[in-house]
Amino acid sequence: MANIEPNKYLKNKDIKPESKASVLVATIRMGLMIVGIVGIALELFREEGLLSKAMSSLFESTSSMLMIPVIIFALWLINRWISTPNKSETKKSGDLPMYVMMAIGVFFLIRFYMTGSF
Repeated sequence: MANIEPNKYLKNKDIKPESKASVLVATIRMGLMIVGIVGIALELFREEGLLSKAMSSLFESTSSMLMIPVIIFALWLINRWISTPNKSETKKSGDLPMYVMMAIGVFFLIRFYMTGSF
């Protein structure tokens, strides 16, 4: 039979639970990010949306197709800037996409409030 340690959870005695205000702020952040993601998806995939316009302009000529490697390189640089070399540590620049998505969510909420449609 396994030996059960009586003070198994003693290390957790100093952990404080989340306050209601911090839970509310986290919920608002998550909601803004979800609205931003949905808004971008609607803009990208609607008929005559941003994705179809970008693809048609990118593939309309051979000279514009040369932008594909530049776009891939730019995305790689952004990934290097945001990512950390060590997975146990975090960088403040990693929070940037979250705040950008929240700002986009605010934009789409204001646009929805003003116009009544996405």
